[in-house]
Amino acid sequence: MTAITIDRADFADPELVAFLRAHLDDLAPTAPPSSQHALDLAGLQRPGVRLWVARVPEALVGTVGLAPVEPGHEELKSMRTDPERRGLGIASAMLRHALADASARGVERVSLETGSQPFFAPARALYAKHGFVECAPFGAYALDPHSTFMTLVLEPSSGAGAREQGQHVAR
Repeated sequence: MTAITIDRADFADPELVAFLRAHLDDLAPTAPPSSQHALDLAGLQRPGVRLWVARVPEALVGTVGLAPVEPGHEELKSMRTDPERRGLGIASAMLRHALADASARGVERVSLETGSQPFFAPARALYAKHGFVECAPFGAYALDPHSTFMTLVLEPSSGAGAREQGQHVAR
């Protein structure tokens, strides 16, 4: 059993920079550039964007972010698990962490855009498992055959959401 920690991202961490670059490289062949909506390093540092990293003692193993869409509505961004560690519950732990954070801050809805191709089927299944349902494009998105849009209405939080630093998840 490996302990996973989830903390706010340190953008000066070269391991994070490499992990995010690998994320963009993985996505590059899946759709035309006009249909790719992953944020780069600069985009993840915009005001209002929150990014977390998941770590096991020896490595960074995942990222998840939230970006504002409009008041009360945020978008899930940069959700990625190290390909060598998929299927171990890391993505579920990160997703729960991000949703708890959003709920604790009074966010009412979290939406996402992911690919419609078979490459993204595991991601779509993960989101559905956590209550996300398909929806129409939101924010600045338009209909795109390469995209699937999903959303989740959050339950009001008692304020006991995810801790800002150091949430531990046993796996």
